[in-house]
Amino acid sequence: MTVIIDTPQVAANPLQRLHQEGQAVWLDFVDRGFLQDGGLRRLIAQDGATGVTSNPSIFEKAMGHGDAYDAGFKAFYAQGGGSVLDAYESQAIADIKAAAVDLRPVYDAANGADGYVSLEVSPDLAGDTQGTIAQAHRLWNAVGEPNLMVKVPGTPEGVPAIRQLIADGININVTLLFSIEAYQAVAHAWLEGLEERLEAGLPVDHVASVASFFVSRIDTQIDKKIDTRIAAGDEHSALLKTLRGKVAIANAKLAYAWYQGMIAGDRWQRLHSHGARPQRLLWASTGVKDPAYPDTLYVSTLIGPDTVNTMPPATMDAFRDHGVVAQTLIADVDEARRVMRDADRLGLDVAGVTAALVEDGVKQFADAFAKLLDAVAGRGH
Repeated sequence: MTVIIDTPQVAANPLQRLHQEGQAVWLDFVDRGFLQDGGLRRLIAQDGATGVTSNPSIFEKAMGHGDAYDAGFKAFYAQGGGSVLDAYESQAIADIKAAAVDLRPVYDAANGADGYVSLEVSPDLAGDTQGTIAQAHRLWNAVGEPNLMVKVPGTPEGVPAIRQLIADGININVTLLFSIEAYQAVAHAWLEGLEERLEAGLPVDHVASVASFFVSRIDTQIDKKIDTRIAAGDEHSALLKTLRGKVAIANAKLAYAWYQGMIAGDRWQRLHSHGARPQRLLWASTGVKDPAYPDTLYVSTLIGPDTVNTMPPATMDAFRDHGVVAQTLIADVDEARRVMRDADRLGLDVAGVTAALVEDGVKQFADAFAKLLDAVAGRGH
């Protein structure tokens, strides 16, 4: 099911035209000053933005610098306070609730098919299934908005948590997906959770989920390998050079091709007949890291129905200014397969890179979370 948000009050810019191709535009950023100044409402009205994602790194930048949160921390401690973690959560939840309120008209207009804001469980729980389930329930109840998605990492321990949380009726944004195999495990967990609800006679029509498939980080690591080998005079340098900036996009296109096959199958069609919504693929890490690449690379190459692109502000600005909109996600899939075959034949070890990126992603978020809690400690006293 493709969701198109109509915003007729302004001429369609490239960001709005993404919706006409079935792709939702989400903002990968949250900050109290931005929300209070009406920044999100402007993006919804002017660009057709329909969602927001957050993570520990984003909150560390927001809370760890400046004084926008000082009043909130003071109010928290004045009411009796609690731990540093409690202080952080009180302010993060306030921001997420505010974003959810801004997005509620989108959610209502789309009948729950879009209009979500995401809040992540602690990265320290990435290896703890039961801890993830418990914290996801706690955050879900604390925010208390139907257009919340709780972010859960797609680690081996996260997969059973995702299944259970979907079965419990909680909207889930699965994060830190890099490999097709990891995505497939998550998609099966999502299907199983919905099937459990159906078998229990519970509704499945308002349980939403996205699978966040990371993009640019893959090219960053693969390109490093390629550049090292080219610099060393590798005999395959010419072919290696053709793979720079291509592997992450090929990987994403093949993930989407698998998704298309999955939703065409009887298993999904049975759930869909009961009103279930697809678990959309969400393209994350779409900011370009290599200045040699176009700054809209990971948007323009991955446009297709039933998907989301969550963009940092700079990428959103770039695509609004000079983005080119076309159905690119289903184009050149055979070429994507060739890219992945060549990467395998040349020993670039994409599987090893994606596995390491999951571990590194968890560590980056855990480090950012620890830094965030250090910044919060003592605030407002």
